[in-house]
Amino acid sequence: MAKTAEPDAATPANRESRSLGARALSGLTSSWVFLALIAVIVVFSVWGGGTFLSLDNFRDILWNSSTIILLAVGTSYLIIGGQLDLSIGAVLVFSSVVGAKVIVALSGTPLEDGSYPNAVPAILIGGVVCIVVGAVWGSINGILVTRLKIPSFVVTLGTLGMALGLAQVIGMGTDVVGLPPSIVQQALGTQNLLGIKLVVWISVGIALIAGLILAFTRFGRYTYAIGSNSEAARRGGVHVERHVIALFIGMGALAGLAGFLEFARFTTTAINGHNSDNLLAIAAVIIGGTSLFGGRGTMFGAVVGVLIPVTLTNGFQIVGVQPFWQTVLIGAFLIVAVTFDQLKRKQQLRA
Repeated sequence: MAKTAEPDAATPANRESRSLGARALSGLTSSWVFLALIAVIVVFSVWGGGTFLSLDNFRDILWNSSTIILLAVGTSYLIIGGQLDLSIGAVLVFSSVVGAKVIVALSGTPLEDGSYPNAVPAILIGGVVCIVVGAVWGSINGILVTRLKIPSFVVTLGTLGMALGLAQVIGMGTDVVGLPPSIVQQALGTQNLLGIKLVVWISVGIALIAGLILAFTRFGRYTYAIGSNSEAARRGGVHVERHVIALFIGMGALAGLAGFLEFARFTTTAINGHNSDNLLAIAAVIIGGTSLFGGRGTMFGAVVGVLIPVTLTNGFQIVGVQPFWQTVLIGAFLIVAVTFDQLKRKQQLRA
């Protein structure tokens, strides 16, 4: 008797079913993060009352998010492109120390009224120096990764220590002081535009531009292609090594800009104040839906991923809960995000 043929697992119906499942899971991943942020806001609105819901408090949340948003922008590009940078907090510190030293050296001796004769050009030059130093460090990371074929997390783990060590050497173990405080803070650190700090507008503006580039330009398409399959991208005509170096340069430049905005806010560097920035940025990007395996992610998700931990910290402070619980909840968010990512990856492989 002829054997009845069993249905093939790869029939069009099955493939369509799996494709639908993958798309449904992808939509769930991108939406749960925003819903989680809304849930956090609702909980603290009830728990913290009017203090949490005040306009000034939401401004503070945005202000405290500005630095990590910049780092998350660069981290999104890198992870989507299949790379990882653990040195971003150290590069932020190193570039800020170098830039602050330049500003102090060029500002001149304070006058009797406390003003600095060369403050404005010194600050402008110092800001450029921060960005350039960060970009140069990023190029070093990129060259080491692409030329020596060393995994990016190993390279940047090494350069993390180098950047922090050099920052300590240049600063002689202490933070840089003597910056022209009123000029720096009034120009950038505390300046408002439409009731919101200027640094927030800068961070959000850069995130918006970076998101548009990622979504609608050839550079963005190449980034996704390299993260999905670098060898296929190379065969398709993409200069993979050059592109990866560009991603690291962009990351370094953003870390340098973040360092400049940080000491513009506090008028001093913080050599020991950014040890966990790399983990915060990576966690925010992954929580926001970027695949740890590369090839998938959005800038909107990354920004929302930044707002969750900052809002948690702010809410805990208002209601009097120990801020250490923030790390517990962020860890839980991260595990959920990676779980969704794994499930989505399995669905795509089956499809």
